[in-house]
Amino acid sequence: MSVAHLRPDWLTDPQVWRTEVLAGLVVALALIPEAISFSIIAGVDPAIGLFASFTMAVTIAIVGGRRAMISAATGAVALVIAPLNREHGLGHLIAAVILAGVIQVVMGVLGVAKLMRFIPRSVMVGFVNALAVLIFMTQVSELRNVPWAVYALLVAGLLLMVFLPRVTSVVPAPLVSIVVLTAVTVAAGIAVPTVGDKGELPSSLPTPGLPDVPFTPETLMTIAPYAFAMALVGLMESLMTARLVDDITDTRSDKTRESIGQGIANIVTGFFGGMGGCAMIGQTMINVKVSGARTRLSTFLAGAFLMVLCIVFGPVVSDIPMAALVAVMVTVCFATFDWHSIAPATLRRMPVGEIAVMVITVVCVVVTHNLAVGVVVGSVTAMTIFARRVARHAAVTAVTDPDGRTVVYRVTGALFFASANELTGRFAYATDPDRVVIDLSAAHVWDASSVAVLDVIETKYAQRGKTVEIRGLNDPSAALHDRLSGELGVG
Repeated sequence: MSVAHLRPDWLTDPQVWRTEVLAGLVVALALIPEAISFSIIAGVDPAIGLFASFTMAVTIAIVGGRRAMISAATGAVALVIAPLNREHGLGHLIAAVILAGVIQVVMGVLGVAKLMRFIPRSVMVGFVNALAVLIFMTQVSELRNVPWAVYALLVAGLLLMVFLPRVTSVVPAPLVSIVVLTAVTVAAGIAVPTVGDKGELPSSLPTPGLPDVPFTPETLMTIAPYAFAMALVGLMESLMTARLVDDITDTRSDKTRESIGQGIANIVTGFFGGMGGCAMIGQTMINVKVSGARTRLSTFLAGAFLMVLCIVFGPVVSDIPMAALVAVMVTVCFATFDWHSIAPATLRRMPVGEIAVMVITVVCVVVTHNLAVGVVVGSVTAMTIFARRVARHAAVTAVTDPDGRTVVYRVTGALFFASANELTGRFAYATDPDRVVIDLSAAHVWDASSVAVLDVIETKYAQRGKTVEIRGLNDPSAALHDRLSGELGVG
């Protein structure tokens, strides 16, 4: 392979370069108010959230497994670590961020990313729809008790982003909308809430250092629960976002590398005094779906531009009306929501259980404001529905030989804890002849519960002086039965 083939697209294709650079700029502008808002949730200075967004984006662009995905300070992480900061201070928060990063690296090495394949599509759809609802709900707060001009600016921004792409796609519509609305408000002297109203922007780069905490077992015990929760929430959101981007771009990402990369990014962020973070779904959608970015360059530049905008162009950025950024995020909401999933034609065709899982996932996320909770509850619900559905397919039919000396029970379906427990009541222990055959050639034994039930059936017949022959087991079922039968304490 030649050296030219090893170069990334943005080094050789001017069109890709322009797309990536402009996408990074748009994301950086959208990151600023979000990072400040999440800092407020966590109870820290706005600079802490902005530093976290800078270091997370720059680091994950290098070590992450999903190209074009944006990682920064997030609301989910802020909610997890806010009590720690409130009760023990910033030093403990920073230490927890570093420990969470270490935990994520360990989980990545152990292959936790492989668990993603157990998340059903209905949960994924619910996750995406809940995300869109959450993003929209966060924007509604920016539209309460504001001057009427905010609504006019919002409508103008939405119109620009809807109709400008039909005219030209050279410059991202969100960037044009932000620039135009900022110019109008500054030139006309319109008094509306701006980015500067969210908090003071940093005036210098972050510097590395150790967290200001005593390095004792007591400190470790204090921060460990928060670090573990942050690691789980951060990984779950990041891996779900990576899967979403995979679907949008029709490409595959390295989930194990992403897991380890998230941990490294949080460790770096902690040593630079940031509040930690994970993948940001809203900003990722701006980068991938709205701006069309596909490479690591946009992610790196989002973090780099963030600091440049804060340090060099702070006064200008402070004048950006929040209405312009709200318009961008509302557009993202509508682009993110899976409208096909709630179309009447789709709902008529979908199994009731699938619809229920999707709705439960959305409700849990919206009520708790925690995407991880929704994914866990939705996945457990889906597995329960699946287990009940599969259990119903297990059946038992009995045929007695003409001579009346043997009865053959034919068992079909998957035998596991949900289906096997009902088997014991399907046999006529008292009236059956002395010889009983249980034919499992059309069944599969999956777990110890099934083996235990078969032992119980044999015991019940043995107590009546009757013999049982189990036949037709496939190789995996026979191996499990041979290993566990008689060893499970059934009597």
